[in-house]
Amino acid sequence: VFITPSLHGVHHASDEKYLDKNYGDVFVFWDKIFGTFQTEEELPKYGLTHPIKSYSFLWQHFHYYLEILEAYKQASGFKAKWNTLFGSPSLMDQEIRPKLESKYFQRKNAAKIRFKGYVNFQMILVVALLTFTTLFFGQMKSLDAFAALIFTILTLINIGALLEQRKWIYYLECFRLIFVFAYAFYTFDIFGFLIFPVAALIVLERTIALRSLYNKYVLKYPDTN
Repeated sequence: VFITPSLHGVHHASDEKYLDKNYGDVFVFWDKIFGTFQTEEELPKYGLTHPIKSYSFLWQHFHYYLEILEAYKQASGFKAKWNTLFGSPSLMDQEIRPKLESKYFQRKNAAKIRFKGYVNFQMILVVALLTFTTLFFGQMKSLDAFAALIFTILTLINIGALLEQRKWIYYLECFRLIFVFAYAFYTFDIFGFLIFPVAALIVLERTIALRSLYNKYVLKYPDTN
């Protein structure tokens, strides 16, 4: 009647016989109705059939939608396009993801972070914030919960961008910092003071080339891409 850890484990397996099986979270009958039920017959091999070649939080969560869009563009005829949108994932052209990855991730700059402790600190911070939010969500105001969500998403994107040395990472850092100040100032009813940290960032960039210092001391190479 209920989904067990063994049945749910099948859903996360990369073995061919286990692909696209056991979508139910609570009850088994949904998978039996739609023909996707599968018991664990052999020890599953967990993971993806084609590992994702990126640390990007955004790519990890939304790459499949881009793959569907690309497959839809390539499909010829109504039936093929329909199957792209509503057919089995096994029908997807397996060459689409490598093509998209080569398009969007031309260089793999993994593990080129000089200040690795900075990345680890951010990950610990996110885990702590998520734990706190989960424990006290019922007592939190909507604004506080929303701010925690936005900060978490920004930080996860930040971590992936740091690991891949994206050229826009500095601007994301600045945006996140301004977001934190905006939340704090709004909470203490002094939102108008937000102009001061914004002005400070502009002045620091103009006077000491803050972006260059960031690239020098946080990233391994000053000419990030």
